[in-house]
Amino acid sequence: MPDKEWYKAWFNSQYYHLLYNNRDEEEATAFLKTLVEYLQPKQGALMLDVACGKGRHSKVLADMGFEVTGIDLSDESIEEAKKDESELLHFYKHDMRLPFWVNYFDYAFNFFTSFGYFRTKREHDNAIRSIAQSLKPGGLFVIDYLNVHYAEDHLEKSEVKEIGPYTFHITRWHDEDHFFKQIQIIDKAKNVLKHLSTERVAKFSLGDFTDMLAYQKLQVQEVFGDYHLNRFDIRKSPRMIIIARK
Repeated sequence: MPDKEWYKAWFNSQYYHLLYNNRDEEEATAFLKTLVEYLQPKQGALMLDVACGKGRHSKVLADMGFEVTGIDLSDESIEEAKKDESELLHFYKHDMRLPFWVNYFDYAFNFFTSFGYFRTKREHDNAIRSIAQSLKPGGLFVIDYLNVHYAEDHLEKSEVKEIGPYTFHITRWHDEDHFFKQIQIIDKAKNVLKHLSTERVAKFSLGDFTDMLAYQKLQVQEVFGDYHLNRFDIRKSPRMIIIARK
């Protein structure tokens, strides 16, 4: 089972960055263009990218002319993201559970299931509260999360990836409340275990999010089921993209 705060060490690990180094940049860019076309933000709108990682989404939004601030808990990710800072793009190491700038942003985003990692409901509530507080009245929060029912039906139980000098053995399973992914990293030359980590993501449904958001005075406006912003189907949609207004 994963450590209570497994994400702190794992997201700073060289192996994490190696495993997830080849995420689909074209898909991310296409999604953001579709999302921006739907939201119609004003030029120069202030945007917060929560759990921004190395800033791949933040950079695209800044290139579109928006003023973007990215926050993440990982020292290594923020150090890498800061290399691309500009007049419109800024990055800070910050824990989403803690208050950030209050009543400042027009939009807040949380992409690619960068939520659901914490041990307690209170911690998740704290994160939603901090995001809500960061928004101006009337501001929008967009969260891109996995669709629990789809993920259960399409869970790939195991896979092996060869990346550089390492073999990544990945095992997935789930229980009533969480999805788990265990990653074993083997040094191919020495055939020794170099690292072991287990990710854990909460099974939050649309109802769960609606309640959490409403408690922080965020009202759900729309729910989409994929990166093309097609309608959400509880069984067929791979994603659950929620738009809520303060």
